[in-house]
Amino acid sequence: MVSDVHGNARDLARAGEGADALICLGDLVLFLDYADHSRGIFPDLFGVENADRIVELRTARRFEEARELGARLWAGVGEHRAEVIEQAVRKQYAEMFAAFPTPTYATYGNVDMPPLWQEYAGPGTTVLDGERVEIGGLVFGFVGGGLRTPMRTPYEISDEEYAAKIEAVGEVDVLCTHIPPEVPELVYDTVARRFERGSRALLDAIRRTRPRYALFGHVHQPLVRRMRIGATECVNVGHFAGSGKPWALEW
Repeated sequence: MVSDVHGNARDLARAGEGADALICLGDLVLFLDYADHSRGIFPDLFGVENADRIVELRTARRFEEARELGARLWAGVGEHRAEVIEQAVRKQYAEMFAAFPTPTYATYGNVDMPPLWQEYAGPGTTVLDGERVEIGGLVFGFVGGGLRTPMRTPYEISDEEYAAKIEAVGEVDVLCTHIPPEVPELVYDTVARRFERGSRALLDAIRRTRPRYALFGHVHQPLVRRMRIGATECVNVGHFAGSGKPWALEW
């Protein structure tokens, strides 16, 4: 089980060793590495100094200034912005999807570009979003993407659309999402020093349907990595880009 791969193809290629299946909870793309500002699409295009500055502004929650800086930089790219981004994402996706073992079950993160996934997902990779699948006798439900934020990442959707996907999954043994339920200890990032967006609909579903596990990522350095909500063990399966280590679910 991995989440928040963010360009770490080397470790991803080994993540499924010894496992019956690999589950990936999204964020394959690396736009900007907050730990190493020289890595990602943003510094490749605009340089490390600009990456340093935009991280500084976002960390200080000065989102409007960060957007203004981004707008000035992207203006230099001109009308080809979408093409430039897509080309860079495609390069990363080719590497990431080639590293997936068979079988892999995956859903999108908030920085992913879902329309491109079907082009790169081979026959051994099953992409699910608002859907269920049986793995080893347990029913797994998958809900991808994130909720809308000032960061305006590529796959952010409305609370209503997200809740509808949670509802479509229904009762499962293992509920797999990119973002966590809306619990302060699970959504606070201790390094970024901010609360990320969690889902109230997901929290309500956990309390109502009582899955064995609720697994997620998104928050890279959470205040708490796991906690119980009623009968459900909630686990942040880790910032794989930073750790390179998968989380194992055994039953």
